Amino acid sequence: MFALVDCNNFYVSCERLFRPELHGRPVVVLSNNDGCAVSRSNEAKALGVKMGQPYFQLRELVERHGLIACSSNYALYADLSGRVMRTLRTMAPRIEVYSIDEGFLDLQGVQGDLEALGRLMRARVLREVGIPVGVGIAPTKTLAKLANWGAKKWPATGGVVDLRDPARQRRLLALAEVGEVWGIGRKISARLNTMGVSTALQLADYDRKTLRRMFNVNVERTARELAGEACFALEEGPEPKQMIACTRSFGERKHTLQELQEAVAGYATRAGEKLRGQRHLCQAIQVFIRSSPFDQRGEPYSRATCVALPYPSADTRDLVAASLAGLQAIFRPGPAYAKAGVILMDFVEPGRFTPDLFAPAPRPGSDRLMAVIDTINAKQGRGTIRPARLAPDQGFSMKRERLSARFTTSWSELLQVKC
Repeated sequence: MFALVDCNNFYVSCERLFRPELHGRPVVVLSNNDGCAVSRSNEAKALGVKMGQPYFQLRELVERHGLIACSSNYALYADLSGRVMRTLRTMAPRIEVYSIDEGFLDLQGVQGDLEALGRLMRARVLREVGIPVGVGIAPTKTLAKLANWGAKKWPATGGVVDLRDPARQRRLLALAEVGEVWGIGRKISARLNTMGVSTALQLADYDRKTLRRMFNVNVERTARELAGEACFALEEGPEPKQMIACTRSFGERKHTLQELQEAVAGYATRAGEKLRGQRHLCQAIQVFIRSSPFDQRGEPYSRATCVALPYPSADTRDLVAASLAGLQAIFRPGPAYAKAGVILMDFVEPGRFTPDLFAPAPRPGSDRLMAVIDTINAKQGRGTIRPARLAPDQGFSMKRERLSARFTTSWSELLQVKC
């Protein structure tokens, strides 16, 4: 038995927690560089604001309806997410943190009224953290996700839907479009529609062998989950990533090789920290640069290249050197570059690969040096020790003109109350 607890309009709820003047007003939180809407209040949704809609398309709503836009405050959101998850951990034997704003709870063996437990979860998170949540309870993770969808769609549920009853499961499945099912994206949904499958109930009843043949084993398992057969287990720890990407759109266009070198070196440095965090080495790096496809001043330019490392490494010096070599190969003067990125690939575990006898030897003492650097940066702040190519302030910070304070993570930005 599972419960899926999902924070309602999470980023907007975080902003409202310390800014009560935002309650009842249409609010959106914007993506990196204040690009597009990534979180919307119910009032903003009622105005027709779509997820991912560019901010420049919303300016009329700002003027006519008082739409309020906030820049993404990731320090605040991450801290409040941690507080929500710590509260939930006291209410269930195990928890899988699925994303920054939702988690699966294992209710196997939990005695008593589970719907009442769901309402207690809502009340405790709201009281102890200040964030409203919805709760879906069901015998499978896919059904729990759908139950949570129902809890948010119909306010009369009080934010909790219990789908343990098979008859109730089928009633909700009949009301849900197949595209609302966890793991069924737009492309699969469109293909299912051509097969006469438009609701979650029709997917649950569809022939399993046909689903596996037409799609894959995961779609088949999703159908089994909708029918009440648990196929997806709780995952308490995240699986190590097979690729690590560090990319960003620039707040201002970049034109010179030196500007891009500083940006790419910074991305490679950050990706290396993540790589060492999961105790892996990488053997190849992809570097890409691109101009904006909407730039009217010239032809769009987009290039990428992959650079093989001479030996598996997680050393920042190796990663930066390879990334800059790749950048040098694809850079072209002229375009106004809008985005660049570094992607680490082809991972191996230390000590579990066969060294190339003809390759250069790895840097001596690399592991210890990187460990010392990571420890200092963790204590003193990221970038305290950095590659010499990186200036203290590179000028590549995101454009966040509507950024709220870090109310819970910075002493200098604590909320002040005047009595």
